[in-house]
Amino acid sequence: MYFITFSEKLGTNGSEIARRISEQLGYRFYDTEAIENAAQEMGFLRDVKEVDEKVPSFFERLFSNKPEIHLDRLSSVIYELASRGNAVFLGRGSYILLRALKCALHIRVTASLEKRIQNLMERGFQREVAIKAIHRSDHERGSFVKFAFGVDWENPDLYDIVLNMDNLIVDLAIDTVLHMARSEEIKARSIDAMKSLEMMALTRRAEAALIEAGLSSTSLSVSVLEPGKIQLTGTVSGQSNKIRAEEILMEVKGIKSIDNQIKIVLHYSGNV
Repeated sequence: MYFITFSEKLGTNGSEIARRISEQLGYRFYDTEAIENAAQEMGFLRDVKEVDEKVPSFFERLFSNKPEIHLDRLSSVIYELASRGNAVFLGRGSYILLRALKCALHIRVTASLEKRIQNLMERGFQREVAIKAIHRSDHERGSFVKFAFGVDWENPDLYDIVLNMDNLIVDLAIDTVLHMARSEEIKARSIDAMKSLEMMALTRRAEAALIEAGLSSTSLSVSVLEPGKIQLTGTVSGQSNKIRAEEILMEVKGIKSIDNQIKIVLHYSGNV
């Protein structure tokens, strides 16, 4: 099982490169539309649409747990799609979410501002409109990655290859990635990631369910022991909350059994 992820800047032709590589390798291609289609199948479309590579408002972050729920469900969708087999992912934080898998190759597509402006103008953009679109896109995507994953999307350490399209034509960029993807060295890094992906997806779905039910993600912890079996640890204020947490998780798709190790902490009020 192999994955190739792409992070692109607006106006670099990264989308075309990613799509054509998926076609030549015979891999599934997951761009925004395909990811949202999968999210709809899983019942998470609204959550994934909310994660539009933009940082939620200050008030939403301060007074709501929805951003955390949305991110957990986006993660579970990405892991679910990856578990289906060889694929190329475009954006949506896939290059970070799949970073832990040795069988993933991560590509960054960039270019100078002037080159990006020229590319957009060739698509019909007016120069000033192109400049504004690029600055807005860079700010929104960079801020989103920082908020969601705590990293700088410009950091080259996140990627295996950085393609600077100033002096590369699209065909040469594609050939470069294909050569690396097909190399024996990259193939040797591959592992059977199916089990890991299933467990990662299940963890995120379970965490989102608990948060949405109003149970604190800081006091409870979900560990997937094996596909379908989870362990629940942490503390709650009463037996009813311990039972409620387990009932909520039994409704999560993919969970078959729960080892409920939650401890009950009694809160006393009044003078002693």
